Amino acid sequence: MKRIAVIGAGKIGTAVSDMLAGAGYEISLIDRDASRLTGQFGRAGISAQQADVADPTALSPVLDGVFAVISAAPYSLTAPIARAVRQVGAHYLDLTEDVASTRQVRALADGAKQAFIPQCGLAPGFVSIVAADLARRFDELHDVRLRVGALPRYPSNGLNYNLTWSTEGVINEYCEPCEAIVQGQRCETPPLEGLETFALDGVTYEAFNTSGGLGSLCETLAGRVRNLNYRTIRYPGHAQLMKTLLQDLRLRDRRDLLKDIFEHALPTTLQDVVIVFVTVSGLKDGALTQETYVNRIYAQAVAGRMMSAIQITTAASVCAVADMLATGALPQQGFVRQEDIPLEAFLANRFGRWYAGEAD
Repeated sequence: MKRIAVIGAGKIGTAVSDMLAGAGYEISLIDRDASRLTGQFGRAGISAQQADVADPTALSPVLDGVFAVISAAPYSLTAPIARAVRQVGAHYLDLTEDVASTRQVRALADGAKQAFIPQCGLAPGFVSIVAADLARRFDELHDVRLRVGALPRYPSNGLNYNLTWSTEGVINEYCEPCEAIVQGQRCETPPLEGLETFALDGVTYEAFNTSGGLGSLCETLAGRVRNLNYRTIRYPGHAQLMKTLLQDLRLRDRRDLLKDIFEHALPTTLQDVVIVFVTVSGLKDGALTQETYVNRIYAQAVAGRMMSAIQITTAASVCAVADMLATGALPQQGFVRQEDIPLEAFLANRFGRWYAGEAD
């Protein structure tokens, strides 16, 4: 079985390692912090190794001979890791939502002999695969709306939020400009704006602009759709409180401080739910039509270990893409977009089936 290197031994990196090792892949789990690797040594199918992942020169020898590298490291490390992977000739996948980092990965993919597949998580990632699949069914596209949220099932604080994912990643997507198409024109919209409320099965939610969730969809659908946007789902009141923290108190300029506050004040939880809500409207056979994809994924046991819903959805998505790459179902070189991955094939994959609630 092929060897895959997973960089980053956090919540998602360990979930990815567990899923792939359980399917027979040989995993090298790499982190620059030795303390994060504690407990990983001696696990079946997983070898743990400390390395300076921020230095391509130091990282490249550690990656020698691997089939693919999955980066589950903070978005700030995306570019140096991708450069190291380019040097060794392995395939590259990541989970970043950061727009600037993805542009650097795309530049590295130009002329590469291996595949570069960034943004393989939930959003961007799976949600782009869903949106592209729905869009292909229309003769003329009007509106494509992507809504995704990872929410605590039992919120108990003023923010109605618990830490279930990367704190740095959450803050970044609340601060950076958001790509969109408005009335046929590509543009950037401010984060935390575009607030809307909606109800799903009797529960009220809010959704607002956040950065990175569209991946490369703006480029793919430019000239074909009237309106395209991505918004993060939260419980009502969350956006206004985040505006107070980030804008009024200017913590967007002190992100390390905000990260420290969140990680000392907001508990983590495994009792979460991921909501995916994608709506596409336009003309089909001459009639104005709307199609919607809705899915909820809950925390559950995976390979004998309890995982949160965001761990399952993020890990399953990148594992499915890596698995499809290993079987030759995806292009083997150059830049590969998420929306180029067929939804039917993704859901039929042994990892993609977690989205359909059918995984073993």
